[in-house]
Amino acid sequence: MTQKPYGVDPPSLRKSLGVVDGIAIAASSTAATTSIGIGLGVTAGVVGLHLPAIMLLAFLPVLGIAGAYSRLNRVEPNAGNGYVWVGRSLTPWLGFLVGWVNIVATVAFLAYTTAVTGSAMLQLAGEAGVHEVAGFALDPGSTAQTTAMGVVVLVAVTLTAVTGVRTAARLQGGLLVFEYVVLLGFCGYGIVTGPHAFRLSWFDPFAIPSASALAQGMLLSVFCYWGFEAAFTVNEEVRDPKDASRAGTITLVTMLGLFLLGSVAFQRVLSVDELAGHGAQGLAYFGDRLASRPLAALPLVALMFSAVASLQAGVIPTARGMFAMSRDRTLGPVWSKVSSRYGTPAAGTLLIGALAAAVAALALVIPRLADMIMATVNAVGIVVALSYALTALAAAARFRGLLREDWRQGIRAVVLPSLSAAALLGLGGYLAWSFYTSTDHLEVSADNGWFLLLVPALMIASGCLAAAWAKWVRRSPYFRTGRGTDADAPRLLTAPR
Repeated sequence: MTQKPYGVDPPSLRKSLGVVDGIAIAASSTAATTSIGIGLGVTAGVVGLHLPAIMLLAFLPVLGIAGAYSRLNRVEPNAGNGYVWVGRSLTPWLGFLVGWVNIVATVAFLAYTTAVTGSAMLQLAGEAGVHEVAGFALDPGSTAQTTAMGVVVLVAVTLTAVTGVRTAARLQGGLLVFEYVVLLGFCGYGIVTGPHAFRLSWFDPFAIPSASALAQGMLLSVFCYWGFEAAFTVNEEVRDPKDASRAGTITLVTMLGLFLLGSVAFQRVLSVDELAGHGAQGLAYFGDRLASRPLAALPLVALMFSAVASLQAGVIPTARGMFAMSRDRTLGPVWSKVSSRYGTPAAGTLLIGALAAAVAALALVIPRLADMIMATVNAVGIVVALSYALTALAAAARFRGLLREDWRQGIRAVVLPSLSAAALLGLGGYLAWSFYTSTDHLEVSADNGWFLLLVPALMIASGCLAAAWAKWVRRSPYFRTGRGTDADAPRLLTAPR
């Protein structure tokens, strides 16, 4: 039976998207160019010259997760996706936790991407010969400067997201075309002309230095793939829910190809010290090694476009996840207010942008951009692994009857998601233990294990407190039934032609 927590038909979103729009949103959210330009350097600092191996390994459990998302989406399309699916199949407490950690993780990601965007813009200013403004020196490695610049961009893309997903998808599609042309061109050229010999050992996971390096590298790589599920957060706005599943799967496979191409190209051109030592400026350094100016600036422009698109793509799915939770009265009503003009959760979108900007400002306690990136990526990697694992277990629980009816379908629907969940939970637990045993004191530093463990722990603890408030103060019906509001129950608005 359809829940109507507001006493009337629940608010609804406009159905105006196709599969190409979903791919644009998911690909922008995954942000391949940003992941290659920054994530590869961070990961190389952990696993050395084994980036292709770790990217392939991480793809396997994420592929199982994608299968779980697709199958669940076919039977229950909902903007809340994992929050709804886990709540119904496992327990509302875990379902709420999935929704909550995705929100918190995305806000943290937006804060980090805000600084990355600002850094790319300041680097471009330097390439153009602008090194100071009104006597003030510009420093692309300064968290304060990059955050200030990035917040301006965040405000702009948030306002664009308010006007509608279709408009945002068109903008992201244009940015993606430019990014991928530049990425394919430079990476292809790097593979052909790079000074370092190609080695099959790059694909050997057994050559990774240690088990802790393997675990941390896997979660960092999972973080690189994170975002393909953005296609499922707009499944109430696509004309056919199957389009969301197609978009998510196509995006994920595309990301694998781009990450393998990028990792091989980077290792052909750069040494492991160069890979790990340039952080947020890794893609710009890669471009400088392959071309002279002005062509060398093209990868930097692509990085900036990727960061801008991923900012917007981060705002969109988060606002829709909170829309679904608000519709169930697990969050306040402001998040489910739909603009009569645009058919989007406009108020929630603006609030998400404001919240991300505030968190970006708070991140200034970590003085260097590289430290901020490492701390955020490690924290988000653990909670994303938890969210993915719980969603996969929800699929296994819901479709477990297929094991008796059709063993082939049962393997795809139950066994593979279960194995993926076990792998991610095991990696997350091992990494958490390695963080805990790596030091004997707490320090606000990206190198301090207790700090790296405290950040995801606080994300999860805050989710438990928010769930308790939703259950006993808001008295959400979600905690009685575990079911989300039926997205197909209300009469949906027709998108303008």
